[in-house]
Amino acid sequence: MKWLAVVMVYLISGAATAQLSKEDAEREKAFREEAAKVGQDTTKPFGWAHSVVTGLNLTQVSFKDWAQGGENALSYTFWFAASSVQEMEKTHWGNALKLAFGQSRLGDQGLRKTDDEIYFETILIYKFGLYINPYAAGTFRTQFASGYKYDALGDRKEVSKIFDPAYLTQSIGAAYKPVPEATTRLGVAVREVLTSDHADKYADDPATSGVEKTKVEGGIESVTDAEWKFAENMALTTKLALFAPFKTLDEIIVRNDNTVTAKVNEYVNVSFNVQFIHDVTVTRRTQIKEVLALGISYSLL
Repeated sequence: MKWLAVVMVYLISGAATAQLSKEDAEREKAFREEAAKVGQDTTKPFGWAHSVVTGLNLTQVSFKDWAQGGENALSYTFWFAASSVQEMEKTHWGNALKLAFGQSRLGDQGLRKTDDEIYFETILIYKFGLYINPYAAGTFRTQFASGYKYDALGDRKEVSKIFDPAYLTQSIGAAYKPVPEATTRLGVAVREVLTSDHADKYADDPATSGVEKTKVEGGIESVTDAEWKFAENMALTTKLALFAPFKTLDEIIVRNDNTVTAKVNEYVNVSFNVQFIHDVTVTRRTQIKEVLALGISYSLL
C-alpha cells in the first residue's frame, strides 16, 4: 500500500505542477501581449518635426460727430512662431523662435510701440533616465526697434533699441518631465547683458569709475514650460524662468509669460496674454503687461 500512496502523491503533485505551468504560461503570454501593445502605443518616429505659425492682431476704432466723445485708435501686432525638434533614441534637440512687433495710434499722438520681441531658445537633452535627464541650453533675447518713455507733454526719451540690451544665457543641468504637459529644468548658468548707448541702465556697475557695456554673471537657473489643452478649442501655455546670480542669490530675476488661446476656427483665434518681469537691475517694481486680442493666424508648416 505504501507504493500506492507514493503513486497518488506523485500524480497529485504532477497535476498541480502542470496546472501551475499552464497558469505561468498564460501570465507570460498576457504580459508579452501587453508589453507589445504599450510599446506600439508609446513609440514615436525619430527625426525632425517642424512648425511655423504666423498671425496678425488688428484693432481699429473711429469716431465722427460722436456726441459722447472719444479718440480714434488703431493698433496692430504681428507675430511669428517657429519650432524645430529632433527626436532621437538617446537625444532630444528642441529649437524655438518667437518674433513679435506691434504699434498703436491714439488720436493725433502718432504711432507708439506696444510689442517688440526677438527670442530664440535651443535645448539639447540626453535621455539618460525615464524622468530626469541632463541638458544643455542657450537663449537669446532682444528687440527690433527703439523703445521710448513719454512724459506728460508727449516728449519722448529713448530707453532701449535693437541689441541694446540683448540677453544671452547658457546653462547646463538636469531636466525633469513629471507629466507630458510640463517640463522643468534646473542648472547653473552664465547670463550676459550686452548694451551700447544704454549701458548705464542695463549693464554698468555704479561701483566702478568706468562704464561697462557688458555684464557677465554666473548663477542658478530654473525654467518651467507647460502646455495644457483644457478644452477642445482652448489651451494654456506658460513659461516661468528664474535666474539667481551667485553674488546676490536673494535678488532673483523672474520672467513669467502666460497665454490662454481660444480657437474660433481654423484661422481666427482669441488670446489673452499676461507677462510678469521682476528684475531689480532694471527697476525695483514688478513689470506687468496684459494683452487681450482677436486675431488671424495661419500655419505655414
